[in-house]
Amino acid sequence: MKDYLISMFVDNELDIDEKIEFVETVHDDRFFKEEAVLLLEQEKMLQGDMVATLPHVTIPVVSEKESWDFRSWFLPMTGFVTAMVVVAMVYFQNSAPAPISSPALAEHRFVIYRPDVNKVELVGDFTQWTPVPMEKIGESGYWTTKINLPQGEHRYSYFVDNDQQMPDPTVLAHEQDDFGGVNSIIRVVGSI
Repeated sequence: MKDYLISMFVDNELDIDEKIEFVETVHDDRFFKEEAVLLLEQEKMLQGDMVATLPHVTIPVVSEKESWDFRSWFLPMTGFVTAMVVVAMVYFQNSAPAPISSPALAEHRFVIYRPDVNKVELVGDFTQWTPVPMEKIGESGYWTTKINLPQGEHRYSYFVDNDQQMPDPTVLAHEQDDFGGVNSIIRVVGSI
């Protein structure tokens, strides 16, 4: 009931009695308050501007007309090699396998705004690519589901009206799959 109440509050679909119940529950239950604030912050992020492009990087090129000088070659290469080492360190640090102990599960809420469709399903490596139906939140246009995920990197996408695969528009990390679709990539690091 609490999850439903939070969703209805976020979507501004509560009547006055439900609003009173919501305020009393927030006042009495610290965990409920924290979850409600977290979901409101997610809603705020969903309504904000999304980053759609990455910055353009220019690498200086020495023309053939310039005389070859060790410093003109060495200094730019030093910066490039340093940048590549940093990128490799970040990649390997973030992709290190999880410890072999039993993985802790963290509840993750998936939300997508598609008011124009009749059915949305979630598929991912955590569902063994079996579609999981998502619940429509009133008439708000939002669809949601919660899944307990182990810590680590996960790939997923949405199926809209049974046939249209789409990545999560709120997640910047994507990759092409082997079947011509695009999957979103998220990293779960702890309890959400």
